[in-house]
Amino acid sequence: MVPALASFISDFWNDQLAEHGRHWLFLVLLGFVGSFAFIRMSTRLMRSPRVPWWPGSIDSGGVHVHHLVFGIVLMMAAGAISFAGFATDVIYGICALAFGIGVGLTIDEFALWVHLDDVYWAEEGRRSIDATLIAVAALALILLGARPFEIDSGSAAQIAVSLAGLTLHFACVAICFLKHRMVHGLVGLFVPPLDVYGAVRLGKPDSPWARRFYGERNPRKQAEAEQRFRPGRRTERFKEAVRTAIGGSTETEYLAKIGRDE
Repeated sequence: MVPALASFISDFWNDQLAEHGRHWLFLVLLGFVGSFAFIRMSTRLMRSPRVPWWPGSIDSGGVHVHHLVFGIVLMMAAGAISFAGFATDVIYGICALAFGIGVGLTIDEFALWVHLDDVYWAEEGRRSIDATLIAVAALALILLGARPFEIDSGSAAQIAVSLAGLTLHFACVAICFLKHRMVHGLVGLFVPPLDVYGAVRLGKPDSPWARRFYGERNPRKQAEAEQRFRPGRRTERFKEAVRTAIGGSTETEYLAKIGRDE
């Protein structure tokens, strides 16, 4: 069993990853997913009264040290060593894994970047889960060989057409993100027809696109968006279930659950 598993891992590494130059990205993704999973498990155990022995947060002089600090330091160190000029394959591998670990620790507190406040267990903190899923999906697509763009390097006319197509492509992706259609924007970055579809569809009512082009400027569109993306719809319930499964419930929901259990 063990020799067969070792042979499978070796063949996968050499034939599927190293041969195509994707082994470093695989290590980044592995470190990313592993560190995110560990730190989410850790923070959930920290607030659970059933696991009092689990280590708590790190405080220094009354200041809470967020784990994104360690993530930033890891990414800085791994990046600097990678560009230092003396890195061997083994060192590159360690740096790739360390960089991925740093990304996982940092993006787990993505909501803190946006709100500049400790909203980890608040409703706003759910953005960290969304950002993580988007980042993992993007890295996985690249690992599988997807490329967001290619420029034809033939004649001047071909280059001009390629640049025009890329401009339209990225404009559609940007519109998707402005409409808060994140899945369309992300997947459409690698599968162009989907970003065009998302760009022409209705934006979410709280999106920057809606604030700019709906609202008082176009009350009908605003009403359509609020109806289309109303709270409690099936897709939103599914998304919330996924967020809760991955990142835990919000503080309000958790305290309510603890109160019911008591």
